[in-house]
Amino acid sequence: MSRTLHAEWTKLRTAGGTGWLLLAVVVLTTAVGAAVAGSATCHVAGGCGQDPAKLSLTGVYLGQAVAAILAVLAIGGEYGTGMIRLTFAAMPSRVSVLAAKAAVVTGLVLAAGAVASAGSVLAGQLILPGHGLAGHGLAGPPLSLGNGADLRAALGSALYLALIGLLALGVATAARNSAAAIAIVLGLLFLFPLLTATVSAGAWRRHLEQIAPMTAGLEIQATANIRALPLTPWQGLGVLAAWAAGALLLGGLALRLRDA
Repeated sequence: MSRTLHAEWTKLRTAGGTGWLLLAVVVLTTAVGAAVAGSATCHVAGGCGQDPAKLSLTGVYLGQAVAAILAVLAIGGEYGTGMIRLTFAAMPSRVSVLAAKAAVVTGLVLAAGAVASAGSVLAGQLILPGHGLAGHGLAGPPLSLGNGADLRAALGSALYLALIGLLALGVATAARNSAAAIAIVLGLLFLFPLLTATVSAGAWRRHLEQIAPMTAGLEIQATANIRALPLTPWQGLGVLAAWAAGALLLGGLALRLRDA
């Protein structure tokens, strides 16, 4: 397994676009979060019902798409060039190859996500007080990684991005086509919110929010009005983890049952 990990790490590290995609995760997530924080205002005593941590981490909506592309290319690129046959010839245990790819993708995306989340919270900490949003509401504590809820939101966002990477890796392994895999992953992420917006029945809307990978997973960012959420923050991240596990299971079965 150590040799397989080293091989997959070498392949992904030396791929032309890996560094740029990781940089894009950090830059786009932080920049969008800072832009949203700069556009938010609140001058009402007691707060405006906005969640400063969630506002600052809005860039994760865009960063997740880049993380998904990186994960898809980790195996989709090999299928596209036919190099996957050489990979399986050198390392016959296909499940080990998938596990090694998952470990490498998780490590890289988690590191980039941690930097992006910390940068987003720092940007919010600097920008939001000037717009009347100092913390959890106008009179709340300052937004800071030293605050337990804000730290959970930041670390949870990094974990969210890593889980999106695993979801995309599993889908790409099953689909064997990069373009199709990216379309499927983005469809899974953004289709549920669109369906939720069209459902008028409150109970059905709540159920859709509870099973939607993106909607449920991003509950980890919530630091205000948590009792009103369909799921607790960690439960929501658990839903996304279940989606990622299911995708990896599907991909692993596809590897074992089909020829390269």
